[in-house]
Amino acid sequence: MAAELHVALVAADREVWSGRATLVVARTTSGDIGVMPGHQPLLGVLESGPVTIRTSEGGTVVVAVHGGFISFADNKLSLLAEVAELAEEIDVQLAERELERAKAEGDAAAERRADVRLRTVSAR
Repeated sequence: MAAELHVALVAADREVWSGRATLVVARTTSGDIGVMPGHQPLLGVLESGPVTIRTSEGGTVVVAVHGGFISFADNKLSLLAEVAELAEEIDVQLAERELERAKAEGDAAAERRADVRLRTVSAR
């Protein structure tokens, strides 16, 4: 079994992160999943939520993902997201204002997006 896997996290508009990792945790429509080197091949639908990547160098990358797909085969993990933001790119005050506005307007989708962004920042 290989000690690491290659990860590519791509959003519709850019490559968000690519590199070697020892573990990736993401939320799918079937529940949370952890992918390590040697995992069984998989194909799934990503739910909105934080994705946590444990890099081979011992670091952690946390990304807010809003929908997409996850695929794993031959120690290569692809995360294809509709929208994805690195935790350090998220403006916490803006996300908090968006959450309050979404709650006031009863916009469940916007509330979910703002909540995912805030959970991603707190997970890093």
